[in-house]
Amino acid sequence: KSKESRGILGIKEEVDRMANFKGHALPGSFFLLFGLWWSVKYPLQYLSQKLNKKSHRTHYFQRKLHALGCPAGMLAEQFVPDGPHLYLYSGEKRDWVKLMNWQHSTMYLFYGLSGVVDVLTYMFQVVPQGLDRLMLSVAVFVEGCLFYYHVLHRPMLDQHIHSLLLIAVFAGACSILLEVFLRDNIILVMFRASMTIVQGTWFWQIGVVLFQPWGGPVWDENDHSNIMFLTMCFFWHWAASVAILTVNYTLAYCTKSQLNKQMQNSVSERHGH
Repeated sequence: KSKESRGILGIKEEVDRMANFKGHALPGSFFLLFGLWWSVKYPLQYLSQKLNKKSHRTHYFQRKLHALGCPAGMLAEQFVPDGPHLYLYSGEKRDWVKLMNWQHSTMYLFYGLSGVVDVLTYMFQVVPQGLDRLMLSVAVFVEGCLFYYHVLHRPMLDQHIHSLLLIAVFAGACSILLEVFLRDNIILVMFRASMTIVQGTWFWQIGVVLFQPWGGPVWDENDHSNIMFLTMCFFWHWAASVAILTVNYTLAYCTKSQLNKQMQNSVSERHGH
């Protein structure tokens, strides 16, 4: 075998050894959680004239969760039983150790930095407005770059299902970058929430297709029909995220309208007395 073919086979063996369903479900749950939270938070914020103190505390809790959750993800990637345990290379030949885990840790690192900037922006007015959105956009862009080179030399189905994820990732990065200049634009923040939900659900979809956690037949990696179906399935995920946003926005509107009616009735009763 040529040196190049041995290198490709080595990469494939490393991928097969390290990739698993949990490695996709963990970041998928992370993105889905934040996407769903944003799909509720921003419609309520948009429909409300003033935010009360309780909502401020809730938003601060979200920022702290963002800042603290990412280091937990980094530690999980490093110190799982078959993780690198902070070793980047080892042995006399200085072979790389668990580069996939290191890539995931790098992704969590930038999302953690984004969370820290988010907290600092909330706590100190001296921090320039928009820096939190810029750092979040950088974190999403880093995620996209890592995943772009993450799937080289993999089977066709594996490459395709990950490349579909990049649509949501880079679309989200561009949308968040626009938020630096168009602060609190409801269309942009809802689009961000939509792309984050799609990332979350599609991470789970990747894990199910590649690793069959609940059993079932293995997907044929060379069948073009599977490529066609997964492309279609990706846009079903997108449609589902739009439906979630629609439902949450409608519920926020109904909740706000009901609260306004109660306040008006309360004011009318006081004036009646």
